[in-house]
Amino acid sequence: MTTVSTTHHVPVADGSIEVRRRGGGGPTLVFVHYWGGSAGTWDAVVERLPADRDTVRFDQRGWGSSRALPGTYRLDELADDLIDIVKGLGTFVLVGHSMGGKVSLLAAARRPPGLAGVALLAPAPPQPPASVTAEYRHALSRAYDSAQSVGQALDHVLTATPLAGAVRSAVVQDSLNSDEAARLEWPLRGIATDVTDAARTIEAPVLVLAGERDQVEPPDVLRRCLLPSVPQARFEIVPASGHLLPLEAPAEVAAALEDFIAGLGC
Repeated sequence: MTTVSTTHHVPVADGSIEVRRRGGGGPTLVFVHYWGGSAGTWDAVVERLPADRDTVRFDQRGWGSSRALPGTYRLDELADDLIDIVKGLGTFVLVGHSMGGKVSLLAAARRPPGLAGVALLAPAPPQPPASVTAEYRHALSRAYDSAQSVGQALDHVLTATPLAGAVRSAVVQDSLNSDEAARLEWPLRGIATDVTDAARTIEAPVLVLAGERDQVEPPDVLRRCLLPSVPQARFEIVPASGHLLPLEAPAEVAAALEDFIAGLGC
């Protein structure tokens, strides 16, 4: 079977977002990347899905090909963009990683037509943990100041297993390819925004994947600061992985997503 890949632009506030779509078999997996990521963050996961699985990837406002889009880059605005992107998709599942997980929670709380489920990978929890202090947020805001600082974050915080050369280079480039306001919004404000009330209204099935060795959002933090707000969530731990699940454990992520879809009955 021939896999069809297309690129098109979706109108959003003040411009448009380039969307990469592959496959044709529903439900559509809509991937929402982490702070510092891009549509390319998901390439290894998509490659391991069935060839006909319909997928959507895009660069969030302020990052990559969407770098020039103006805005506040706050979570609600990113959720607005996501709602625009899923319009007309039919049945779909939101797949959000880290910051993208928090954006996905906000979008899911609006109950867009066609939403079948939400998969959260190493998500920033709706209730900010006590460790997210002003000092922590200030330090985090400097993590992507240079290629050297990104490399230090990758080696000492973000990953539990080393990334291969080409993948590592792409991650460094992604982390530096942002509007400055977008780069600072998440660490200085977004990560500390409490979206518990919105998360509690989600009725769709939820899957949570946690990295066993994640230093950013450890499993115990997710159990404490996420699961009480999303009591229907299925919680799974990916062995030996750190925070960058789509890059460190793409095969495990792809298998978990397919299993989740099978249980949705759509």
